Amino acid sequence: MSTVTLENYEDLSSEEMRTRAIAVLDKLRTRRTIRDFSDKPVDIAIIESCIQAAGTAPSGANHQPWHFVAISNPDVKRKIRIAAEAEEAEFYGGRASEEWLEALVPLGTDASKPFLEVAPWLIAVFAQRRGGEKLGQDKKNYYVTESVGLATGMLITALHSAGLGTLTHTPAPMGFLREICGRPETEKPFVLMVVGHPAKDATVPKHALVKKDLGEISTFIS
Repeated sequence: MSTVTLENYEDLSSEEMRTRAIAVLDKLRTRRTIRDFSDKPVDIAIIESCIQAAGTAPSGANHQPWHFVAISNPDVKRKIRIAAEAEEAEFYGGRASEEWLEALVPLGTDASKPFLEVAPWLIAVFAQRRGGEKLGQDKKNYYVTESVGLATGMLITALHSAGLGTLTHTPAPMGFLREICGRPETEKPFVLMVVGHPAKDATVPKHALVKKDLGEISTFIS
């Protein structure tokens, strides 16, 4: 096993570490999932940097089992909206359980997804069952779901830090994304990220602002 020297590690005081941790917390507390997007353009360089940030996520055996397809083409976005709304119509029309539908009522969602065309960017995230640490390899990937979930979280964080709004859209099933984006059968659509600026009249359901406190989401064993 070859190694390299750890670089860019900062030996900070506890006070500075806490200050930075609180700054991140305060920033992420302002993140909101939005469904009302502006069509204001977003420079491709911003999207590229955010995807690169997501690509630094940890992964099983460092195989980096993800692929991001960033879409701004209006025709492709239209195809995605048509396919997604068809799946959503079946979901709301009988595929989903009553309990699931009741859970969605406070969010006000339905089968109509105009944001898929209005937002300047869609980022389809794919999970790769096979690949490897280098392009073109054909190895088994490990902890794929966990790895891609970590990368997606870092993508959301990067986009929010850049001042952009996001929506994680997961119509089920999402096989149409693989076909529209031209991805291989060995990749599974993981999430469709809607990215852009909030519309001037954008609103957020009050229900979405309810977050569990520290005592509800954690246990400390000392």
